[in-house]
Amino acid sequence: MDLMAARVRWIALGVIATGSLMTVLDGSIVTVAMPAIQDDLGFSPAALSWVVNAYLIAFGSLLLFAGRLGDLIGRKRMFVAGTLVFTAASLLAGAATSPALLIGARFLQGAGSAMATAVSLGILVTLFETAGERGRAIAVFSFTGAAGAAIGQVLGGVLTDALSWHWIFFINLPIGVATVVLAQRTLPADRSSGRATKADVVGAALVTGALVVAIYTVVKIEEYGWASARTLGGLGLALALIAAFAVRQATARDPLLPPRVLRAPGVAVANLIQVLTLAACFAFQVTVTLYLQRVLGYDALRTGLAMLPAAVAIGSVSLGVAARLNARFGERRMLLIGLVLLAATLGLLARLPVHANYVTDLLPTMLLASGFGLVLPALATLAMSGARPDDAGLVSGLFNTTQQIGMAMGVAVLSTLAASRTDRLLHLGHGTPEALTSGYRLAFGVGAGLVVVAFVTAFLLLQPASRPAPAAVAQAEPTKV
Repeated sequence: MDLMAARVRWIALGVIATGSLMTVLDGSIVTVAMPAIQDDLGFSPAALSWVVNAYLIAFGSLLLFAGRLGDLIGRKRMFVAGTLVFTAASLLAGAATSPALLIGARFLQGAGSAMATAVSLGILVTLFETAGERGRAIAVFSFTGAAGAAIGQVLGGVLTDALSWHWIFFINLPIGVATVVLAQRTLPADRSSGRATKADVVGAALVTGALVVAIYTVVKIEEYGWASARTLGGLGLALALIAAFAVRQATARDPLLPPRVLRAPGVAVANLIQVLTLAACFAFQVTVTLYLQRVLGYDALRTGLAMLPAAVAIGSVSLGVAARLNARFGERRMLLIGLVLLAATLGLLARLPVHANYVTDLLPTMLLASGFGLVLPALATLAMSGARPDDAGLVSGLFNTTQQIGMAMGVAVLSTLAASRTDRLLHLGHGTPEALTSGYRLAFGVGAGLVVVAFVTAFLLLQPASRPAPAAVAQAEPTKV
């Protein structure tokens, strides 16, 4: 019976990981197909960005609310409903015949992704209660986020070239249906907390509004600039809504984000480190892609294949050794080692030449990117370690929300800095490849600096875990017959 229960748990993990992978793939697979979508549906250059932005705004702004709602009505129910919404929206997106229809479908995809993703880690930590199994499960889950983007770029290039851009969305249909069927059979039928009628609707509206305004403002910074009235006004409104949300949480009888959640050991610090690290990750995931295509002249498929060694390296570490290393040496130590590897990755990229050789200049950075495979499982474990059973969905939603904030910050800061330097050099008469490379090098350098700040934060604010001696562990383990 125990063997059967264990098998069901690992199948359930596969279901959760598949749902996460669909979300990650959807973010990267679309970027490769953007030119084909623009040509076919007649998008203007300004409107085309909303194929990505509509998804990001819905996804990032609804995660926290969806996580709490999952705690209230049941995390399995929320996961299944979100996967159904995402799958139906994928059908609409693939069948879209106008820009408005595609943008609307992308917004629905983002909402469905938020519903399913927000509760994923919460389900996982209730499925795997022992530290060893939970560590391995989180490593598998983290791999889908770390390597999924690179896989999406390869898959997007193949589907767009071999079939059409419509199939980057249609491919979600069989995967989504299979995920729902298996989720119904394998995910635990968690009971709702019975407090759905006491949900903090006002708090949910405030934080969702703040995130919508903040993410919208951030994704438009490159268009309007940091000092524009739109940017300053949007950021000011977002901060005002966050302040109102904080006041509401301190006074509400049943707050959306109880203060005890942020006081739990490691939760706030792990989420802060994640914001810094994910912002830096933009320099690797997106800026390297731009460098390969716009400077070295790679096409979409070749770019995806060039990024594939990073996905393999990340997967090998996160799936192969991360859980064992975390169990033996502690999440804090492995997090610090992973951050050192990431700082080295971005530091080397900050010295890229205009005419780079892939084997000598880029391949080493792809292999050093294995640090992601150490960082993400450690952060997920630290962020979820203090979650109470009735708060697991909320803490999971918070963790995924800070991922989106980090990536949005990376988009705003690094892309703007790179574009500004490139424009300045072009106006001074430099060639396009040289100007682009200089801009990208600046983004890599700033990304490396963000990782260094994340390292210092982890070193100073995360306390080393006190682990039991091997003899004590042996005594605590049940005797195996």
